[in-house]
Amino acid sequence: MDINVSKALLAVAVMAGVTYLIRMIPLVVFRKRIDNLFIRSFLAYVPYAVLSAMTFPDILYSTGSTVSAAVGTAAALILAFYNKSLLTVAISASAVVFAAQLLGL
Repeated sequence: MDINVSKALLAVAVMAGVTYLIRMIPLVVFRKRIDNLFIRSFLAYVPYAVLSAMTFPDILYSTGSTVSAAVGTAAALILAFYNKSLLTVAISASAVVFAAQLLGL
């Protein structure tokens, strides 16, 4: 498994930039307070949607097998659904992927 550090740093920088721009643009464009509940909700959830869309493809191709990546993703989603901490979710998902790789999935 080859880890390309420059690609990872570039991905983090792009995600940080996109998240910053999405939060900054409404502040610059709209000078007064946004009272519309739909627009406020939309602007609140856009950064999460963008980060998910940018991250999810890398999750599926991060291991040698799409099946083990999908199993790890499912484990992470289940633990996140039950409000486990980020550290618990990350370590558990990595352990599940490791076990799946050992089993040949």
